[in-house]
Amino acid sequence: MAELSDEIMSERRQLINLAYRMLGSLADAEDVVQETYARWYAMSRPQQEAIDTPGAWLTTVASRICLDQLKSARARRERYVGEWIPEPLPEYANGTVDPADRITLDESVSMAFLVVLDSMTPAERVAFVLHDVFGYPFDEVARIVGRSAAASRQLASSARRRVRDAQPPTSPDAARRAAVVRDFKRAWEARDIKALVGLLDPDTTAVADGGGLVAAAPHPIVGAEEIATYFVNLANLAGDLTLVERTVNGQPGIVVQRDGVLGAVIAFEVVGDRITHLWAVRNPEKLRPWH
Repeated sequence: MAELSDEIMSERRQLINLAYRMLGSLADAEDVVQETYARWYAMSRPQQEAIDTPGAWLTTVASRICLDQLKSARARRERYVGEWIPEPLPEYANGTVDPADRITLDESVSMAFLVVLDSMTPAERVAFVLHDVFGYPFDEVARIVGRSAAASRQLASSARRRVRDAQPPTSPDAARRAAVVRDFKRAWEARDIKALVGLLDPDTTAVADGGGLVAAAPHPIVGAEEIATYFVNLANLAGDLTLVERTVNGQPGIVVQRDGVLGAVIAFEVVGDRITHLWAVRNPEKLRPWH
């Protein structure tokens, strides 16, 4: 009995990692895992013991809940105020959080990757995450998404093309990305528009997410000069801002504080020596893990 309970609880981290990649929200992922365990413990002991592979059962249930949530997400997004950005993840220091609740920080949770995942259909996203990220065979994926194995392959293939089309031609190593973000931070602190423009690709896009709860740019800002001017004007209006280099979804990023209060978390995509995308999350509900 105890062994079965231990086996069930040992799946928690895998389920959190899976659900976060499918939904782009840690809060929603936690809800999915809680609901999955609620369904497990709602069964009688004989029903539980009749399941040959509890881990596979939990994955199937969690994935189907995620699929249902993704199908209803589009309606929720229509009511969302402003732009929607996936919930950013901090890099936890050792001992600050239960390891069972940690998201493994790798390329599959970078903000750029999550934004591409968000462009997929619900079935594409679930099939791709299950197969390409977590390595589940297509016969298992088929049972979860309610399609044939062949159809599941097509879903994953379509999703793979989206990822491939969105990937930049060259991506610098971690040290170079960190250096570019550090230079951006220093130029912003100095209110140096020329230096900021030099760090931004001419077609850079900046997106902000306030969720209607705090002020944020309502639409994407496009262009190096436009973005540089916007950030400098923002700093001048806000006054005494504190910028801190932090890891955001496993990549170099910046945390913005004003008078010691967390105001934004900014993620970057760097191609070569230039920033091509910025994502600024200001919605306080999405910044809960950063407190």
